Amino acid sequence: GTLLARHLVTRHGARHLLLLSRRGPDAPGATQLQTELTELGAHTHLVACDTADRTALAQALKNIPEDHPLTAVVHTAGITDDGVLAAMPADQLARVLRPKVDAAWYLHELTRDLDLDAFVLYSSIAGLLGTAGQANYAAGNTFLDALAEHRKGLGLPALSLGWGLWGQSSDLSGHLDEVDLKRMARSGLVPLSDDDGMALFDAALNVDDAVLAATRLDTTALRRQNTEPLPLLRGLTPTTRRRTAVAADTTASGPSLVQRLAGLTPEEQQQALTDLVRSQVSDVLGHSGGDGVAAARAFKDLGFDSLTAVELRNQLHTATGLRLPATLIYDHPTPAALAAHLLDQLADELSPTGPLLAELGRLRSVIGGAGLGGSAQADVVAALRELLTAAGAVPGVEAGAVLGEPDAADDRDLDSASDEELFALLDDLD
Repeated sequence: GTLLARHLVTRHGARHLLLLSRRGPDAPGATQLQTELTELGAHTHLVACDTADRTALAQALKNIPEDHPLTAVVHTAGITDDGVLAAMPADQLARVLRPKVDAAWYLHELTRDLDLDAFVLYSSIAGLLGTAGQANYAAGNTFLDALAEHRKGLGLPALSLGWGLWGQSSDLSGHLDEVDLKRMARSGLVPLSDDDGMALFDAALNVDDAVLAATRLDTTALRRQNTEPLPLLRGLTPTTRRRTAVAADTTASGPSLVQRLAGLTPEEQQQALTDLVRSQVSDVLGHSGGDGVAAARAFKDLGFDSLTAVELRNQLHTATGLRLPATLIYDHPTPAALAAHLLDQLADELSPTGPLLAELGRLRSVIGGAGLGGSAQADVVAALRELLTAAGAVPGVEAGAVLGEPDAADDRDLDSASDEELFALLDDLD
């Protein structure tokens, strides 16, 4: 807000500003800002007003002198109170939504009949892309984006700017530590300088869109990600590179991990998965390598919070192919315990028949949804007979036994089985 007020005076020639905040003249730096703007030739009124209080906001707008009517609104207010949605109480949600949703809606209601040149809402990239642990903040900013579209549909001026991370620390970003910043850098978000931010603000005023993202992106970081880019960012990475990344992710997760573990002893499997967990922990926390992560040390002592816990869960999902809960590190509080849990979850796939039964299960699903009939069904049945013959060729297993016949010595064979029996057998194999 301070940066923008200064910019409106120096770049846009604003000479009358009404600056509203909950603390007004008592806000840190408010007096210095007013003095600076006065020296630049602007008349600035600092008013203590909670813009999420409709009555107070209406009074503040009513006090604007008639000889200098309101011509533009810029809403920059917001607070963050991060946490995962499943553990978020109602007041934590309301606290973040109030300065976004309530204040913006009241500004819309109370100024919609005025002849405004601009109505600008400071939104966030969190509402467009989704950012870890900011469900409440993302929801509030998505409302601002929707409000801008709504106003545009009514023929009213409207612009919602989805800002990325700013380099200058503020009330919104001052809580971010080195781990948070590294996590954002890995996602491709690069901090904006003040000059870049204001240049984007000016450029956005000349674009006829209600919602714009205003951020810097590191496309190299996007291409380095192990997972498919977020839908809104896919156009920023070359198609060929994206396909390669997906293929690499496929070979680095599920099946290839199982293949690497399959030839190991149980003790070696546990160690391999422990090393995997330690490596992912190191990556999430921004360490140089997994060697410094003790297998028996509790995640909470390693510095994990709800946000990094979710990121670790996501990375382990990519690495293993397993569906894992957000409470993963709380249910299994050390890297060694978590590795043991992963090994237990992979047990079926590590069994000799696991991959085969999984393939048969997928085959059953495909056949069930194909709606076969006529010659197509006959072709499939013939292929299934060949598969069953192959299964019956395994030493000690007779085809008749596979078909569930009362006597393996019975002279009935696969050719005598009906189509219904073959499909029923496929169901049993799943």
